[in-house]
Amino acid sequence: MATSNLSRKTGVIVGDDVLKLFKYAQEKNFAIPAINVTSSSTVVASLEAARDKKAPIILQMSQGGSAYFAGKGVANDKQQASIAGAVAGAHYIRSVAASYEIPVILHTDHCAKKLLPWLDGMMDADEAYFKQHGEPLFSSHMIDLSEEEVDFNIQTTAKYLKRAAPMKQWLEMEIGITGGEEDGVNNEDVDNNSLYTQPEDILNIYQTLSAISPYFSIAAGFGNVHGVYKPGNVKLHPELLSKHQAHVKEKTGSKEEKPVFLVFHGGSGSTKSEYKEAISNGVVKVNLDTDLQYAYLTGIRDYVLKKKDYIMSQVGNPEGEDKPNKKFFDPRVWVREGEKTMSARVQEGLVDFNTANQLLSASNHYSSPQNVELPKIRSVDALYAKSIVALSSIG
Repeated sequence: MATSNLSRKTGVIVGDDVLKLFKYAQEKNFAIPAINVTSSSTVVASLEAARDKKAPIILQMSQGGSAYFAGKGVANDKQQASIAGAVAGAHYIRSVAASYEIPVILHTDHCAKKLLPWLDGMMDADEAYFKQHGEPLFSSHMIDLSEEEVDFNIQTTAKYLKRAAPMKQWLEMEIGITGGEEDGVNNEDVDNNSLYTQPEDILNIYQTLSAISPYFSIAAGFGNVHGVYKPGNVKLHPELLSKHQAHVKEKTGSKEEKPVFLVFHGGSGSTKSEYKEAISNGVVKVNLDTDLQYAYLTGIRDYVLKKKDYIMSQVGNPEGEDKPNKKFFDPRVWVREGEKTMSARVQEGLVDFNTANQLLSASNHYSSPQNVELPKIRSVDALYAKSIVALSSIG
């Protein structure tokens, strides 16, 4: 099963465990969904889905999602809210992830050139955490300089990989623009040719980065677009990814059939056959966001429509003018409905990407809790865990 060769079976994994899990994914033809989380609620929905489908999961925070985690009222002119929110979210995820008995990769999403101070701040936190615990706070980060000149993109990525390498921290980079709009980055009007990465660029990146560290992946463009569009409007060509792998294998003499760890961006709205072909060509991570935002909304929307007459006032409903409505408007009730529908959509992705049941062993579904190797909860993580226990007792 997927965790058999991991040193940490459950909770946030880092370093060699991330490398081993991605390698196993290539061998077994599955990809791990990367879920954009913006709150403890979306984290819980994602973890529940992965636990119930017995699958690993990637939880990632974007720059905007990180700022939301800190609070929309916090100034962000110097990325301070995004840094604080990402760090807070990371500690929260580390505190609860082990409770779900699955391996979790803790990642951050697109970091464009103008957002590099955000990445710098997070890596400062990584290095401080590494000094104390021997591992980075985050499993991995993404640097996205795909809108810049290719040489600048590769050399700047290499600089950050050199910083990440001593911590065995994973770095994802992008070459070739992902179309559409997400989190304030708008590429809806780019030339379609920019959506397709060339094999020579992949080789250049691979040779440059592999000389520094093995802990990296490439989000190569094959027509990807953020968001959901009408069928036929997006022309994906996942078959191009096999050409990238073959080119790198030939030019480097690699013994691996799929030497490059590839990432699929703009996964919402894609067909199952497109997912399957991309995964067969070495994709180990698929980003999901837009579909999940809508899924989260539907649970809350349907609850509000169904219970409308019970949430128009604190007291008084169709059962009587003196009947209290607290059990209907309590946020724990209607927010939970959003978690349920989001979790169901994450589970669908886990099935589509062949991630479901990858944690099953031949003899049983999962090790009993007393036999699971848990990561140690230390210092700040322990404080977060105690806070969660205390909050759960407040009714």
